[in-house]
Amino acid sequence: MLDNKLTEKIILAANLVSPEDLKTSREEAKKSKLDLEQYLIDHKLMGEEIFWNQVALYNKLPFVNLKDKTIRKDILEIIPEPIAQTHQIVAFDKINNELKIATINPLDIQTFEFIHKKTGLEIKIYLTTPSSLKEILKQYHTSLKAEVETLAEGQKKIGQNIDDQKKLEEIASDLPVIKIVDTLLDYAIFENASDIHIEPEEKEVVVRYRIDGILREVMTLPKKINSGIVARIKILSNLKLDEHRLPQDGRFKIATQEYKISFRVSIIPVFDGEKIVMRLLNESDKILTLEQLGFTNDALVKVVNNIKKPHGMILVTGPTGSGKTTTLYTVLNLLNKPGVNITTIEDPIEYHMSGVNQSQVNPRIGYTFASGLRAFLRQDPDIIMVGEIRDMETADIAINAAMTGHLVLSTLHTNDAATALPRLQDMNIPSFLIASTTNIIIAQRLVRKICQNCKTSYKLDKKTLAELKNQFNFEKNLEVLRTKGYFKEKTTELNNLNFYHGAGCKQCSQQGYKGRIGIYEVLPITTEIAELIMNKATADEIGQKAMSQGMLTILQDGILKTLQGITTLEEVIRVTKE
Repeated sequence: MLDNKLTEKIILAANLVSPEDLKTSREEAKKSKLDLEQYLIDHKLMGEEIFWNQVALYNKLPFVNLKDKTIRKDILEIIPEPIAQTHQIVAFDKINNELKIATINPLDIQTFEFIHKKTGLEIKIYLTTPSSLKEILKQYHTSLKAEVETLAEGQKKIGQNIDDQKKLEEIASDLPVIKIVDTLLDYAIFENASDIHIEPEEKEVVVRYRIDGILREVMTLPKKINSGIVARIKILSNLKLDEHRLPQDGRFKIATQEYKISFRVSIIPVFDGEKIVMRLLNESDKILTLEQLGFTNDALVKVVNNIKKPHGMILVTGPTGSGKTTTLYTVLNLLNKPGVNITTIEDPIEYHMSGVNQSQVNPRIGYTFASGLRAFLRQDPDIIMVGEIRDMETADIAINAAMTGHLVLSTLHTNDAATALPRLQDMNIPSFLIASTTNIIIAQRLVRKICQNCKTSYKLDKKTLAELKNQFNFEKNLEVLRTKGYFKEKTTELNNLNFYHGAGCKQCSQQGYKGRIGIYEVLPITTEIAELIMNKATADEIGQKAMSQGMLTILQDGILKTLQGITTLEEVIRVTKE
């Protein structure tokens, strides 16, 4: 649907409704929580086709009415169903190298460009009515349903529990299965999903995508086609087709001129079949800068200064999925110069970097982080990246490497920066070694960014104010930000401050968020902090000292980014609550 202000402008310019009727309708539409256009059409105050003809004229685009039109299956399916449904767009005709597409959102340039790149066809855009688009979208269900039924029937003849290798290969080669799997992968790439979950239940198969860190259900499929989907993905990943009782891990790639996506596949047996999770890694993504990751102000200066040091240890901490590896890759990219030898040991290698020697652990043959790290020290490295310090042996070798003239980058699973230091002590690393070799510790979380297309400001209500004061000590944190010069407003009264959120629009699929950014606490090991480590101080004592020296906590960095309109309060609370 169109923005109400634009709707009014078009209606008045074309004289479709009198100004008096328009004013009354605007108030009634607001009460009924309807779009103005929908209210006027529902109450027969203007015709749908006449209005959308005027919208087409306003946007200097041709209009097409698709009602009662049957579209050829091969043309309809040029645009995968999930993209057509989400972005309200259909292909309805093709002449030579020109594809005609109908939409109700003429400003969805990103989707038009995606279809052009994906198909290699020239795109001609038409406007249509929402009701005719709705009817055309039903034709997808008819064709997909028919193919799914065909597949289900084929499987019925073979039987539900299929163990025969040849029969599984046959099912995986069926066109309906290939089409369904291709659609799932295409849509995930288009929506920038980081993971695809295919989960068998008692009567159906649920497909969910993780987009901007949040799992969303995108479709359900009949249970009968589960064997075909699993078999197809196993073939793509070069896994054993007839193994259903043990977990399997594999990998495959999809490469086009626009992107190169690596899919990391994990299959495990569950009660109702086999569950598949695929991690999507975009190998054509450019490595971001520290600023793009979300480092700002004093934190950015501290990180830059510490990565320039010739030796010592840089640690990044946070839970799984908090973007630690991306931070390490960004730092490596800054350090990656012709005059240095950089070696990494990872599990798995997520992005390939030219000029860096990357090695993947393989515990099955005894190649662990510790054994790999030992071997690296004989390879004359300047900089070493260890994917994760998981055990005492790895920690010991990493610390000793940092002490003997190497710059070591690694990750730890701790909730904040200060806790990383006692954690190393728990691994039996002597306090004097931790104090003398650690340069800086970065703790981080990822928050979703507000969609800039539908960002709006608001004031906090009384209930939210009370919760923030009671649970998160918000006013104290705001005072800290103001004292340190980050917060310019004279008042720290929460009810007087502007906060921001996304109202939801087509560009963000009505979510109000688009993309993610990091919130950080950066703890450099100063002389005072080193002294506390030597005296085996607690994480709280180290944290308090670091804050007195200017460190912002993750929560404070998050609050700063909410006041700047980058993310929302809800997001910061969601990722920082323990």
